[in-house]
Amino acid sequence: MNNTHINIAVLVSGRGSNLQSVIDNIENGTIPNASVSLVISDTKDAYAMERSKKHGIDAIFVDPASYPEKAGFESKILQLLKDYNIGLVLLAGYMRVVGPTLLDPFKDRIINIHPALLPSFPGLHGQAQAFDHGVKVSGCTVHFVDEGVDTGPIIIQKCVPVLEDDTQETLASRILEQEHKIFPEAVRLFVRGKLIIEGHKVRIVE
Repeated sequence: MNNTHINIAVLVSGRGSNLQSVIDNIENGTIPNASVSLVISDTKDAYAMERSKKHGIDAIFVDPASYPEKAGFESKILQLLKDYNIGLVLLAGYMRVVGPTLLDPFKDRIINIHPALLPSFPGLHGQAQAFDHGVKVSGCTVHFVDEGVDTGPIIIQKCVPVLEDDTQETLASRILEQEHKIFPEAVRLFVRGKLIIEGHKVRIVE
């Protein structure tokens, strides 16, 4: 069993409900030997920043407009990750594609939550894409981040049936409920050293 304490950073752009689910699971002991040490937002008024402060977590706004190139923006984030001795980066509603400036030093240590069953419906508004396509089953995916858009090795998926009277909003709400379960579970498995990447597959060891 891995007993090394891991400092986690969470990158956000919006309300931060998946951030909250991770914080709650750390505080109730479900995720041992870890703490959310830093939250970084690319949006100044993201509610996720307020959630962080309520739990005594440092929340820092990094303004993309201050950097003419993506590499400069990500270099600032990278420096913060180093300053806080971060061992795992979570993308929780972070609306940017991560580039090599962050990917290379954090290879296999960046995890994202996506509101669709990948590899179907990657990118923005996955649950809306699935709904508009008329799928009968949707869901959510937790995966490692690679250089593509939602193309990294899959850790956990959860299916959510599409009901006949569903709207985009009701489906998205039910998918979000499952996101709040599988995202912390993936973090728990990572922290405990239970995830092994073999090629493009993730093996969970017990």
